[in-house]
Amino acid sequence: MNTGPFECGKNPSSAYSVTVIGSGVSGSSLAKLASELGYSVFVSEQKQIERSFIDMYQKYGISYESGGHSEEIYQCDIMILSSGISPVAEPVRKALEKGIRVEGEVDFTAPFLKGKILGITGSNGKTTTTLMTGHLFEKAGIRVGIAGNIGSPLADHANRENEVLVVELSSFQLFWSRVLTLDLAVVTNIEPDHIDWHGSLEGYYSAKRKIKGMVRQGGKVICQERDMKVLFSGEITDQVIPLVRGKDAVHKYSSAIILDEDHAAYNFSGKIIKLFDHSDIALLGSHNLENAAMSSTAFIELGGPINSIREDLASFKAPPHRCELVDIIEGVSYVDDSKGTNVAATVAALRSLHGRKIIILGGKGKGEDYSPLAEAVAAQADLAILIGEEKARIRESLVQTGFTNIKDVNSMEEAVVAASGSSGPGSIVLLSPACTSWDMYQNYIERGEDFKNCVNRIRKGEL
Repeated sequence: MNTGPFECGKNPSSAYSVTVIGSGVSGSSLAKLASELGYSVFVSEQKQIERSFIDMYQKYGISYESGGHSEEIYQCDIMILSSGISPVAEPVRKALEKGIRVEGEVDFTAPFLKGKILGITGSNGKTTTTLMTGHLFEKAGIRVGIAGNIGSPLADHANRENEVLVVELSSFQLFWSRVLTLDLAVVTNIEPDHIDWHGSLEGYYSAKRKIKGMVRQGGKVICQERDMKVLFSGEITDQVIPLVRGKDAVHKYSSAIILDEDHAAYNFSGKIIKLFDHSDIALLGSHNLENAAMSSTAFIELGGPINSIREDLASFKAPPHRCELVDIIEGVSYVDDSKGTNVAATVAALRSLHGRKIIILGGKGKGEDYSPLAEAVAAQADLAILIGEEKARIRESLVQTGFTNIKDVNSMEEAVVAASGSSGPGSIVLLSPACTSWDMYQNYIERGEDFKNCVNRIRKGEL
């Protein structure tokens, strides 16, 4: 597979032509960058292209097509893939057969990135950790770029004078990455996810493991102690800064993050640095304590000042749709975790939010085993409300676990009304679907906004 750096990448010319597959946020940004670098650019999108992107293409003289991929996509020297394009997609397969160079967005953009680069990946929590770390640098007055699944694609940061660039890296991006070098890496956690895209669980794990090989010599990898088996085959190495629980575990490692009962600390070669008290973190869920501990350690490793960490973490607000408290109505808390698109994320939300729960589950599946989800629901929830394509499979797993308090609905409005009618003071209505949104919505954001709108209508007495 021809996926190394394109030799003209640093000295582009209009004589070189580029096809960008995908016209979403990342694809349109790649097209703009390629045009600014002097390439002749053609964008091809399977669906319809947003008006704002069309306006930009016309401004930059970028050719485009929508509603499918024509043979014109192969009239190029290099094909660039926007985030999420599968290696088995027909345009990719045919391009490789024709000997066309294929690159992911990370490799195409890498030569033009400036500053120390922190790469953050993980099955869950990577967006929150990316934003939190960027927040710490911003508060410290350090010029920082924040790139990822937050509306700020990597290509937008090309040639910017960043002192630090914090990059959220998905397993899709890591799969295609060959040339990006990181100064530090964070792996928030590793759980089964995107099995449908990678073809197997091992394929997914293999993509995640790539991040350790992207770290420069002498650089570090921050990860959960429990994930060292997947990332490093379990061996203890000086490259790793593991997150461990309890004071005693720290003696196993020269450097480690300690998550104790009421605080987090960083043991740096025997020097203990207190990071924060748990009460300093305003985010819902105990999993966000792990995110905060990794974020603040990464901040210190890249030269951030220690003295303001607690205050700056306390001022950080959760990104939307990630265990976000929407409202408390008559003692019932409504929590939007629409970004909980896999089993592990939903299990984490169920276990880390304190109180009995009514959970809204379902959507389009990823080929995951729902047994761990069913066990967590049985232990943490009083009612499961099922919606979307995966209703039958999720119901089957719940029943096999012995959990039978299940209600099927056909819309978010029905789900919220049913949850509201079955809840009482002190309980939590949790939208954490364990599935993607693509059967009913364009994305998890639209799904989360629908949930919020329904909650607001409950507040107003309209539902």
